[in-house]
Amino acid sequence: MSRSLQWSIWHSLMRVCLMVEGQEGVTWPEWLALASACEELGFDGLFRSDHYQSLHGGMAQGALDAWTTIAALAARTERIRLGTLVSPVTFRHPAVLAKSVAAVDHVSGGRVEIGLGAGWYEREHRAFGLSFPARGERLEMLGEQVEIVHRLLDPAERVVTFLGKHYRLEDCEALPAPLQRPHPPLILGGEAGSRSSRLAVRWADEYNVFFCSPARCREARLRLDEECVKAGRDPSTLPLSLMTGVVVCADAAALSLRLKRVMDLRGESGSPGSGIEHLLGRGWIVGRVEQVLEQMAVLAAAGISRVMLQLLDHDDRESLELLGREVVTGAATL
Repeated sequence: MSRSLQWSIWHSLMRVCLMVEGQEGVTWPEWLALASACEELGFDGLFRSDHYQSLHGGMAQGALDAWTTIAALAARTERIRLGTLVSPVTFRHPAVLAKSVAAVDHVSGGRVEIGLGAGWYEREHRAFGLSFPARGERLEMLGEQVEIVHRLLDPAERVVTFLGKHYRLEDCEALPAPLQRPHPPLILGGEAGSRSSRLAVRWADEYNVFFCSPARCREARLRLDEECVKAGRDPSTLPLSLMTGVVVCADAAALSLRLKRVMDLRGESGSPGSGIEHLLGRGWIVGRVEQVLEQMAVLAAAGISRVMLQLLDHDDRESLELLGREVVTGAATL
């Protein structure tokens, strides 16, 4: 099967994944419960952030290492896809990261994906003694890492030599090769600017935008299409996904309670009513099940083929049930 046909079939329907901010105190028993729920409820996959420190509570919240967690979950699940959104270039050497991804691909039976980004959270870098270069240098590192990781995960690349500004590999034969063909999917993201779009067109299998309105999603899709055409790539082979927050409920009363919980987790004050407008304005998906499906239909029309729904309250089993039994099923018809 050609790469174009494989990806056009895989992304022909709106798929729904769960996105968990793992640095906010998610314990190993909670990870197991989340993964089990995703398997049971029909989610396409479970993605997690890659941070070492809480974004809200400082050092008070625990953060299990992203790739160690994914590897462990790979051995305890059978169906869902697993990956990061996204792994910063500052955390790991690209050759080491590629080896981790390949290992998880074998453990999972070919269900891993890798999201890569330049990194942004300076405080955790200082706390853990990690280098945090200027943004321009991190973007240079990202460009080199994407090529290295892609080539090391591609079974067609038997031996990789790379001589760059930030990384050097000499006759690197990364065996065993991953199970997935043509390779584990590589996700890049951002705002679909010219630099990241060109990089994605060259190396990525998916482009991810985050907390975007349908209008901004549509603009990103058009820019990616233009860059694909310039590079001679079929735009259908570079699907567009969205990572955004979600608050879903069965009725208006439950919505107010759930919004208040999310606002508390985000350290925000105010009324749930104002919170709805605030979150919708920031690209969140909010409302009763039918409203959520309406919002997702608009996103599908804007070019989104997969959504990674960020459930900030990872103990909220009721929302998980609603998402799985109502939203995941409904999204498959969009």
